[in-house]
Amino acid sequence: MSIAAKEPAAGAGDGASDLGHAQRQHTGILPCQGIEALLRGGEIAVAEPVVEGQIQPSSLDLRLGDIAYRVQASFLPGAGCAVSDKIARFTMHAVDLSRGAVLERGCVYIVPLLESLHLPDRLAAIANPKSSTGRLDVFTRLIVDGAMEFDRVPAGYRGPLYAEIAPRTFSILVHKGSRLNQLRLRRGEHGLSDGELRRLHERTPLVHAAPGEENIAGGIALTVDLEGADGRGLIGYKARQHTALIDIGRVGHYDPLEFWEPIHARHGQGLILNPDDFYILASREAVTVPPDHAAEMVAYDTLVGEFRVHYAGFFDPGFGWAEAGGAGTKAVLEVRSHDVPFLLEHGQTVGRLVYERLTDTPDRIYGRDIGSNYQQQGLALAKQFRAD
Repeated sequence: MSIAAKEPAAGAGDGASDLGHAQRQHTGILPCQGIEALLRGGEIAVAEPVVEGQIQPSSLDLRLGDIAYRVQASFLPGAGCAVSDKIARFTMHAVDLSRGAVLERGCVYIVPLLESLHLPDRLAAIANPKSSTGRLDVFTRLIVDGAMEFDRVPAGYRGPLYAEIAPRTFSILVHKGSRLNQLRLRRGEHGLSDGELRRLHERTPLVHAAPGEENIAGGIALTVDLEGADGRGLIGYKARQHTALIDIGRVGHYDPLEFWEPIHARHGQGLILNPDDFYILASREAVTVPPDHAAEMVAYDTLVGEFRVHYAGFFDPGFGWAEAGGAGTKAVLEVRSHDVPFLLEHGQTVGRLVYERLTDTPDRIYGRDIGSNYQQQGLALAKQFRAD
């Protein structure tokens, strides 16, 4: 969970946190109406019309095209190289997604997306898996031509977009148009400094913890809940290793017990993570994202242990916001230990939320009014599973 410190834009104000009353910023993440403007202007090009729900409060869902290439290994194209050249070199076989197809666990696929970009010089982008993608342990990353790192689109990029998809635990059924990852557009850099984050937290509690327990340093810390509400309840799930496949287009369909082993609290004993097993846990704190901000959980810091937390790190404006039906919402954590067993204990820091201003308050925010799946969640599996 390494954290890249970002300097705030010079002269930027704190902004207000009330929906509809935020000060417009020259830099920051574009809200939904900014994304819609880019679609109208052709800076975001689409091979097929945008579908309902594809535009989120501060991000755009990206859609799979009609073919997936099974490749020998994950790769980055590198400076001056096109992704298509690497696909031609390393493809083992192609998979037709037009009628649906299975992407097998343990394999790596590259899929051209239905969206492409023609960004102006001051506009860049960042990508992340959607929440349900991360909770299914489907490792999904964005690649662009000339990329030297995943999930980053440089300012002024003009070209196609590709998704690298590597199911880790479950084989999945996907179709052309399936949405596994999402894109945020950013003008400049406007991550909050620690001082700005403290002032925002004083106005609007960002994590609902006991007063004085907030840990703000390069973001605001989240800790893991291994006791549950009464110290004896359900605290998580461990994925079963050999299961049926999951059709990601089905919502509320699958029996959780066929895919997951429930984990119950054992007071004072913590949880030993088995190497390369996949766990769903929850934060001890409830989280709030004000409507004029967005947040991201930064991933993996070896200083806190040899494990990775939260593949899907975007938190939309309005997540946990009381007026949107949240009143603080727990963060669900996707956890995997690497190489060695690792003891995770109640209240241990597992990640940090980095907040960034939007250029303007979005026309709609995360919550019940737009049918968001995880507002008011506690411990929650992906939307494909039935809620008991």
